[in-house]
Amino acid sequence: MTDPNIPAAAPEPAPQPAYQPAAAAPATYPGKTLGIVGLIVSIFFAIVGLILSAVALSQSKKAGQKNVPAIVGLVIGILGSIGWIIFWIVIGVTAATLASACGDLGPGVWDVDGVTYTCG
Repeated sequence: MTDPNIPAAAPEPAPQPAYQPAAAAPATYPGKTLGIVGLIVSIFFAIVGLILSAVALSQSKKAGQKNVPAIVGLVIGILGSIGWIIFWIVIGVTAATLASACGDLGPGVWDVDGVTYTCG
C-alpha cells in the first residue's frame, strides 16, 4: 500500500544523447586553391590561367573530387585564348592590307574610296 501523504516519486528523465560536436569544415582537396587561382588569373592572362586551371583539374580528378572553379577557369582561359588569337589575326590582316596599299601607292597621303592612307 502507498501512503497518500507522501508524494509519488517523479519519473526518471529520459537519458540525453551524448554531446555531438559540430561538424568540422570539410578538408580541402588537392587542386581547390589552385583552381580558384586559375580562375582569377584566366580573367587577366588567359593562357596562364588556362594552364593553372588544367593542372588544378588534374589534381582534383586524381583525388576523386569535383573542382568547379578549375572548370570555369578552363573555359574562360580557352575563350580568352581564342579571343586573343582572333584579335592578333585581325591586326595582322589589317597591317598586311595597309602595307600592300602603301606599296602600291608610294609615299604620301592618299585618299582611296573615301579611306585616307598615310604612307611613309
